[in-house]
Amino acid sequence: MFLSVNDVHKYCADNAIKMIDFKTIDIDGRWRHVTIPAQRFSDDIMEYGIGFDGSNYGYAPMERSDMVFIPDMAAAHTDPFAEVPTLSMNGSVYVIHPGGNIPFDQYPRNVCLRAEAYLRESGIADSMIIGPEFEFHILESVGYECSPRRVAFEVDTPQAQWGGGGNLGYRIPLKGGYHITPPHDINYGLRSRMCLLLEDWGVKVKYHHHEVGAPGQQEIEVELGEMTEMADKTMIVKYVVKNAAAADNKTATFMPKPFFGEAGNGMHVHMLLMKNDSPLFWDEAGYSGLSREAHWFIGGLLKHAPSLCGLTNPSTNSYKRLVPGFEAPVTIGYATSNRSAVIRIPAYTKSPETKRFELRSPDATCNPYYAYAAILMAGIDGIINEIDPRENGWGPFDYNLYTLSEGERSKLTALPASAGEALDALEADHAYLTVGGVFPEALLTAWIKRKRAESEAINKIPHPAEYARYYDL
Repeated sequence: MFLSVNDVHKYCADNAIKMIDFKTIDIDGRWRHVTIPAQRFSDDIMEYGIGFDGSNYGYAPMERSDMVFIPDMAAAHTDPFAEVPTLSMNGSVYVIHPGGNIPFDQYPRNVCLRAEAYLRESGIADSMIIGPEFEFHILESVGYECSPRRVAFEVDTPQAQWGGGGNLGYRIPLKGGYHITPPHDINYGLRSRMCLLLEDWGVKVKYHHHEVGAPGQQEIEVELGEMTEMADKTMIVKYVVKNAAAADNKTATFMPKPFFGEAGNGMHVHMLLMKNDSPLFWDEAGYSGLSREAHWFIGGLLKHAPSLCGLTNPSTNSYKRLVPGFEAPVTIGYATSNRSAVIRIPAYTKSPETKRFELRSPDATCNPYYAYAAILMAGIDGIINEIDPRENGWGPFDYNLYTLSEGERSKLTALPASAGEALDALEADHAYLTVGGVFPEALLTAWIKRKRAESEAINKIPHPAEYARYYDL
């Protein structure tokens, strides 16, 4: 958006901007921010950055926690939710060094940029183009408590069968919300406003609709873009969705499985590689129109699928979604138009420019920069080592994997069934991530330790369902 500090000051003066907000990413994938008066923005900030304590973001040891954030003026945008007119910027984090600040190799955005650089260095392709699908729920209210005396949550939305007041009889049956229209689709207008806000922020929207889940499940799908750019836009989507819902006196969540028995929220990632402005995944003679490089990329994803889950599905709640029967994948395999396989090749992509496939396992509890970079590194490993998915028995599975007999199902390999299993897989299989200096070993060690502690802490808490099952024994 801007090329110089003077450009920023002129824009602020012309648009009555009073504050400039700097957004950074913590290890878990949440935005954090610090704000300065607009007139304090200077060339010194662009050269030396803004200091902060990296240890509070989860990815820096206490003894080396002094870091600086240097904003990216080109990515600036007016924050539509700020009470005081505010210009928002993201950027990169650097470690303070006597010979000059150096990029912090654990910072999520830097990992993503390094993965893209490694792709180019490998000679395989120039860029990976991706398109995430964003599924989430909009609810009227949410409350939860986790204390020694009470472990409970309560949510409400009038469109669900069990919904509270405010409904005029237009309730949506269980798993009956797919493409439902108003008056059942009570958040149609809010979703449209979200999409207009996203378009204004530079996130091009493909479409939006009500999803399968009756209690307010939504989907916004965006147009494809280069990997780091789409990681930035993933952060923008989550920010806009949550804040637009709050401004409408509602609440939004990207939790993978907020409701038992209903469809969960995934973040399917469509992908293709480009080289010399030409798509690398197209071959009219190949299975489903895919080239050998595309099949090798798929082979890398499927080989490393369990360890990828440690980064793409890092929450305990992730594995309440990855269960059979809800269009969520559990089988390590690929196929055309099959939503029960981990990798689905859309049948509607019939041209070289659109030919791609989607990884259906990820969800939005991931840090998108780490998740997208890991997906790319697994695919690169597949191409370098020519991992053929068919030869490894991973498909193509052009049939419903949920309806197989027990004997047939026992021959298939499945995704991890818990966060602990996924982290075990990541601990055992992560050499493909560290190639080219993309993922520092220290980052993966810190990530596994952090997420394992989260998982173990949650698993120690008594669950209400345990009272229902065991209290009277």
